[in-house]
Amino acid sequence: MRRFYGFVLLIFLFSCSSDSTNRNPFLQEVGFRFDLNLNLPLYSGLNNIGNPVYVGNNGVGTRGAFVMKAGLSGTQFVAFEASCPNHAPNSCSTMNIEGQTVVCDCEGYTYSLFTGQQLDRPNDGNRYYDLLFYRATQSGSTVTISN
Repeated sequence: MRRFYGFVLLIFLFSCSSDSTNRNPFLQEVGFRFDLNLNLPLYSGLNNIGNPVYVGNNGVGTRGAFVMKAGLSGTQFVAFEASCPNHAPNSCSTMNIEGQTVVCDCEGYTYSLFTGQQLDRPNDGNRYYDLLFYRATQSGSTVTISN
């Protein structure tokens, strides 16, 4: 029985993969932490579910972040990188908010701010990436976004 468990453990160890193909080659994953005070007029829109806010401060992601209150409980926040994930950052890669979606001006790709998924993924055999997710947590009237 001991050999059996050892064999099972060995299978699990070798079945794990260190394949990093899910990593987006266009966006650097920079470390940052930024606090949003929901009492300030600039971020007061985050008090309503489904109302996204663009945070373009220096040091927030690559090109800023989109933050939105989501979920039925109204206590969950989502945050995503504001630079289009399907090409290297350039002059047109900062996306624009259109309702609960964001649109890249370069190719016109559309992404959901609820899930981060690309909504109009071309079926051309190329690999496309969804929005880069950032951690968003609420403590009192402060939402902290970080990577």
